[in-house]
Amino acid sequence: MTRKTLTLLATLGSAALIFGALGFQYIGGLYPCKLCYWQRYGHFAAIVAGVLALFVPARALLWIGAAGAGSSSVIAIYHTGVERGWWEGPTTCSGGPVGDLSTDELFNQIMNAPVIRCDEIPWEMFGLSMANLNIVASAVVAMLFVLAVRAKA
Repeated sequence: MTRKTLTLLATLGSAALIFGALGFQYIGGLYPCKLCYWQRYGHFAAIVAGVLALFVPARALLWIGAAGAGSSSVIAIYHTGVERGWWEGPTTCSGGPVGDLSTDELFNQIMNAPVIRCDEIPWEMFGLSMANLNIVASAVVAMLFVLAVRAKA
């Protein structure tokens, strides 16, 4: 395959993973935890790098895409360990800025926000959580970016 074809496949792979995650969140009602969000960030970088690499022939962009997808896979490994109780997860949660909220608005936001724990598995398929599946899917996308680096233009 050509570099452009592999780049397109890798970029679409990252986009598919993001759209899948958003579908589970907004259609399926499975809200992401902190580590789930962290896994998405690498794919956002991979998508941007991949789209740019389709128009700018710079191998560095492909390496950035590979690093983004690869980082998602590494975070998914960490998340898997947290889910399975192999090690501790983050002890803090993050939220949006609250400086402009009144006391009542802040109270309502806190009381209505879903509590999502990183150490609980909300959904499984064949005994595999979404973090488990993301390990493999993100590694495949990262490998496609690496293959694109090595492919002929």
